[in-house]
Amino acid sequence: MTTEAYEQLNRPGWLTFAAVVMFAVGSLRFISALYYFANSTRVANVTAGAFGDHLVLWGLWDLGIALLAFWAGYSLLSGNTFGRVVGYIWAISVIVESFLILQYAPWFGFGTLLLATLVIYALSATSGWRDTTTGP
Repeated sequence: MTTEAYEQLNRPGWLTFAAVVMFAVGSLRFISALYYFANSTRVANVTAGAFGDHLVLWGLWDLGIALLAFWAGYSLLSGNTFGRVVGYIWAISVIVESFLILQYAPWFGFGTLLLATLVIYALSATSGWRDTTTGP
């Protein structure tokens, strides 16, 4: 990347952080959804959870979270305001799920709660930034 192209890219670091977190969590959630769909023995015991022992529903939930994360991350890196809206929806969904799974997987629940909170902070702290390089 030339220095000229780098100087034109003035995206805030927190916004890039939010997009990278969404891509990382989206990838892990996609893999997790595959485990749920395969009825794998690597899945934690979630029989008393929100969806019971219906692993397909847990897989669909994780797949939805992954798709939202990929969509929001791509849209944020593209400079679209719509990515912020999807990012907030993603973070709220992850926070809700964190509280639902906190009893069964406390470290996972706390970790996802922390990441979603950081993404909300990143989106709100950079709310005044607009990408001026892509047109009017």
